[in-house]
Amino acid sequence: MPAGERGATRIADRVVAKIASQAAREALRGGAEARSAEAGPPYADVTVRDDVVRVRVAVELGYPSDIGAQCGAVRRRIAERVRALAGMEVPEVAVTVERLHSVHTVSAGRERVR
Repeated sequence: MPAGERGATRIADRVVAKIASQAAREALRGGAEARSAEAGPPYADVTVRDDVVRVRVAVELGYPSDIGAQCGAVRRRIAERVRALAGMEVPEVAVTVERLHSVHTVSAGRERVR
């Protein structure tokens, strides 16, 4: 049966969200300052329409660090991984930094930094 007659494959939104979360994790794995040991996993939410995906992802980052560069790396990695694995375009990735983890609080055992 020719490819055009077989139908279409639909990838579930939750699968695309998992791809986006994993891609964000991969992007943040690059530098030690990027993610502290206590940082939670990135969480992605997606909206899919006609093979076009809009992604919102929440991340936790280590601080001090280059937050803008990390967010840019997350955007690029999500777009390339969703395109490669799901065959969908990603014109928009909104990155929300939910929490910053200071290296000082991690080494001090969760004490407040003054």
